[in-house]
Amino acid sequence: MNTQQPKKYNILLIGDNCLDVYQYGTVDRISPEAPVPVFKYLHEEQRPGMAGNVHKNLLALGCDVTYIHNSTSVKTRLIEIKSNQHIVRVDNDIISQPIDVASLNSSEYDAIVISDYDKGSIDYATIEYLRKDYRGPIFIDTKKKDLSRFFGCFVKINELEYSQRQSINDQLIVTLGGKGAMWKQYDEERNFTAPKVEVSDVCGAGDTFLSALVYEYLNTRSVEDSIKFAIKASAITVQHLGVYAPTLDEILDSTY
Repeated sequence: MNTQQPKKYNILLIGDNCLDVYQYGTVDRISPEAPVPVFKYLHEEQRPGMAGNVHKNLLALGCDVTYIHNSTSVKTRLIEIKSNQHIVRVDNDIISQPIDVASLNSSEYDAIVISDYDKGSIDYATIEYLRKDYRGPIFIDTKKKDLSRFFGCFVKINELEYSQRQSINDQLIVTLGGKGAMWKQYDEERNFTAPKVEVSDVCGAGDTFLSALVYEYLNTRSVEDSIKFAIKASAITVQHLGVYAPTLDEILDSTY
């Protein structure tokens, strides 16, 4: 086992918070009232979601994290326990007011991470203020479409979000699921492959990718090395059911 000690980077994390609830049960029959399965509840687990899962992943990498959020949404997933089949998800989204960042002393942090699920905690003005006020690296995972307003920041989005964008950013990293990731820097483009693994659940893989990207960038200041490291971390996460935060040792010890 790798015994390397995590470096204690100090991270400011701002974003939309969520509680992920997993209700496990069995399905043995179809309802006589409608052509839907009857779910017999057995037990449940609760895990942090959205920016809360980024928080968990950064902590697993040994970072010190100041996590700021407003309201908490709840997403409830029904899982058939014998097959691990995800039957349905019930969302109770809470729209927040934008977080006030004017009073933050950003200079004490090694990096700022923004996890924006477009639930109101982050607006364009928030990010623009931080970019003007802060001299270190800012990493943004966002569902917003006008990426040109994030120049000077590292922006991480997924393939669907990339197809729906209205503009481009100068440092854009696109996760491509099992195909890996793409890095667009101005007019240049590079592609990175992902290892072939048995996928149990992609939920939370983007949060793991973001957290690992931030950590390794602070280690190396190399976007290329950071993307490769983030892909390795995500490959571990997708082999687990539900959100999962791999440790630094797990990532370093992986053979991908």
